[in-house]
Amino acid sequence: MLFDGFDEKSLKFLTALGFHQNREWFHENKPLYEKLIKEPMGDLVEAASLRFAELGIPLHGTRKTSLYKVNRDVRFAKNKDPYNTHASAVLTRNGTKKDGSGAYMHFKPDNCLFAAGVWYPEPHELRALREMIVERRDDFLEIERKLASKGLRFDNEKALKRVPPAFKHIEDLDLQRLLKQKSFTVTRPVADKDIQNPALIETLVELTQDTMPLMQFCWRAMDPLRDQ
Repeated sequence: MLFDGFDEKSLKFLTALGFHQNREWFHENKPLYEKLIKEPMGDLVEAASLRFAELGIPLHGTRKTSLYKVNRDVRFAKNKDPYNTHASAVLTRNGTKKDGSGAYMHFKPDNCLFAAGVWYPEPHELRALREMIVERRDDFLEIERKLASKGLRFDNEKALKRVPPAFKHIEDLDLQRLLKQKSFTVTRPVADKDIQNPALIETLVELTQDTMPLMQFCWRAMDPLRDQ
């Protein structure tokens, strides 16, 4: 499977979709959506899966299991627009979107990015992860330091304001900061023009390789709970 890059019109289609949030327009232009968005996204996912396999990265996916739908779930949303104006997909250990860790891709005009890590674990998994961070403080701080050396820092937009009650006895400032995290992900922005380049896949590969020590640390803490 080869990835040849997105067409120069791909992001323009997503912009147009934002202006034409109605089923009639989308139905008329669905062949364009398939050509400009869905097909190259599927190519990227499957080509990345092959590269990951070659490198021993335990993440994969397919065009059938990894791509998020263009249709929005509006049942409980104030915004009733029927379509997403971004394209996204994820590569995970089980190859589906139901795993909360892996490599994520997101394409939208002026907001293209790759992300990787572990996002919003279940409460009992997050508790186990926090306990392991406390127990293996130096190891985790070294992982964070190496990520920072590559320009990668934990996304903390939804971090807690205070240390969780179960860890309020922790006085170490580095640990306090980490314990406030609700997920452990890093993000690398991608220029709009760069998604047209087949080398885009190497940006995803590099980010995922850089993030593997983080994911492996998290998996060691959470997997015993998932196996129960």
